Amino acid sequence: MTHSDTAPQSHEPLAPLGSTQRTATAADRLAEAYFHETLALDPSSATFLGFPGHETEYPDFGPAGRAARAELVRSTLARLEDVTPEDDVDRVTLHAMRNELELERDRHAANLDVAVVNNIESPVQGIRQILDAMPRETEQDWRHLAGRMANIPAALEQYREGLREAVSLNRPPAAPQIVEAATQAEQYASDEGSFATLAYDPSAPEHVREDLARAADAARAAYREIARSLREEFAPGARESSACGLEDYRLHLASFLGARRDPREVYDWAVQKLLELDAEQRAVADQILSGATVQQAMAALNEDPARQLHSPEELQAWMQQLSDTALAEMSGTHFEITEPMRTLECRIAPTHDGIIYYTPPSADFSRPGRMWWSVPEGVSQHNTWEETTTVYHEGIPGHHLQCATALANAGELNEWRRMGIWVSGHGEGWALYAERLMDELGFLNDPGDRMGMLDSQRLRTVRVIFDVGFHCGFEIPAELGDLLGGARAGETWTPEDGWKFLRHNVAMAEGTLRFEWLRYMGWPGQAPSYRIGLQMWLDAREQAMAREGEDFDLKRFHSRALRLGSVGLDTLTYALAL
Repeated sequence: MTHSDTAPQSHEPLAPLGSTQRTATAADRLAEAYFHETLALDPSSATFLGFPGHETEYPDFGPAGRAARAELVRSTLARLEDVTPEDDVDRVTLHAMRNELELERDRHAANLDVAVVNNIESPVQGIRQILDAMPRETEQDWRHLAGRMANIPAALEQYREGLREAVSLNRPPAAPQIVEAATQAEQYASDEGSFATLAYDPSAPEHVREDLARAADAARAAYREIARSLREEFAPGARESSACGLEDYRLHLASFLGARRDPREVYDWAVQKLLELDAEQRAVADQILSGATVQQAMAALNEDPARQLHSPEELQAWMQQLSDTALAEMSGTHFEITEPMRTLECRIAPTHDGIIYYTPPSADFSRPGRMWWSVPEGVSQHNTWEETTTVYHEGIPGHHLQCATALANAGELNEWRRMGIWVSGHGEGWALYAERLMDELGFLNDPGDRMGMLDSQRLRTVRVIFDVGFHCGFEIPAELGDLLGGARAGETWTPEDGWKFLRHNVAMAEGTLRFEWLRYMGWPGQAPSYRIGLQMWLDAREQAMAREGEDFDLKRFHSRALRLGSVGLDTLTYALAL
């Protein structure tokens, strides 16, 4: 492997984050040109990332938008062949770009990039969700908000055309996902939905309110229409099963990992990891309540008034306090945290989808990182023993540290490396690694909080088994015995088997768990990327320890890895070995 003469060796100290400044190279210029061309095709991403100029626009969700994206991938791959790296930063950039674009090219060739319908990551949710990330401070901000809402009918019409293309290419949506997405669309359009709330927001300037109300009415009508189309036009020809099949799954999984892995090997590995986790949880259960089963220990934790939150307001305040404490205690000790990175807002989302998610800061940190909690209808109690680890996952040292570190590394990384790439296996794998790390660092010494972390890890392991097994048509593993919870050993996975398996193994409110169950069936390969990503992060740490021996420093390892940005997992392994 070739090294730059000036590249830092693994045992050398890193310069303070943000203190270095590279001269832009040909690789940087290509990456940034590609990045800005993607933003022009995806104005929603421009808004999420804080780039002005596209505030009222949406991507083209139809066939023309798909074709434009494929052409950009093709032309950029061709341009990559003419670029020679000047240093290790360039080598990582080119490795990451080639890995990402080749996977996207292969997805397009297999028609896996057609318009989709599911309950979490399809235009049904995304078209509405971008409104949450838009600023609401000035009159112009509110006019942008009204303008984007006014464009929702056109965006949903393009989406409808995209779904028709999917059907023509023999990639119709699945019936269970259609039902759920249509229900969500109707909820968005209801008198209690977020559009109706936004239309009469008292903080909106008075002379913008008429435009805001008119745009919200148009958005509501468009969402009612897409719900009708889903039920009447697309449901009759829908796939009965959400399962995608082994060959498609290989590519789905590779895209979410940035690494190609054999689904059968992943499946067998996850079965063994679940058996190990179950033993670990049983030991902690005995600490909580002598002689108790895992379920009995969790029931005791749920009944503890000191571990209960009873309203969204209590949840928000608790999230913020826990997040602020973690930020204060981690800064300068275990991680690099610069001053702009220190602001992390915890918010209750304006929807009730059950999603917990993070939105990164804008490029200049003027909009802070935010942790969002979408509380499902009917969920009135949250148990802190379950959710402490979630705050660490989304905030510090999870997604906020990860995203903000890459943003702060502006002197070394081009814009694409800082903001334009997000690989689920890297990003979610890091966040799950962060949960385990907080246990290693002593932040989860309370047995209840540790049980919550293990339950989170168990959820991520259980869904590897169901996600891979269901989509690939594998047999339900008999070696799990009672852990199957009634799923039929030796049979091929069905949705009903998956539900029984999840219900037995996951401590989660039924409404939230139902959302997760539907998510796994409708978004193949994404859910396993968390646990597989965690394992690849652990493997990367072990490899660094073996290379560096007594010189290994955990804080330095984290800093070096996070400064790379959210590259694919094969690129992470490559970069850390340079």
